Amino acid sequence: MELQGIIKKLGDVQTFASGFQKREMVIVTEEQYPQPISIEFLKEKGDLLNAYKEGDKVKVSINIGGREWTSPQGEVRYFNSITGWRIEKVDGGNFNEPVEVRPAESKPAASNTDVFAEEDDDLPF
Repeated sequence: MELQGIIKKLGDVQTFASGFQKREMVIVTEEQYPQPISIEFLKEKGDLLNAYKEGDKVKVSINIGGREWTSPQGEVRYFNSITGWRIEKVDGGNFNEPVEVRPAESKPAASNTDVFAEEDDDLPF
């Protein structure tokens, strides 16, 4: 799956006690209702973000994952994650660009500017 948008935020590399590393980024989609989407890059994939900066327009290949967790109180919760594995710049091009809808061009107005001029109509009064 792919997402496209403009990089809003690039996080720092987070290293955990186990040695596991991840780096997060947020892109804002370009659609009628823009959405900020957080994407995490795991292990060495975090290095992919070194070539990018905030404001770059990118296309990100992602995987969506889910997991179930049971709290100590027995409550079951579900979590989703979006993990990036490839990223590339998009030149102001046309990949999934929103298209501006323009009204159809109307014909030039008649030269008669009298709005109360008689017209042929079939109204009975």
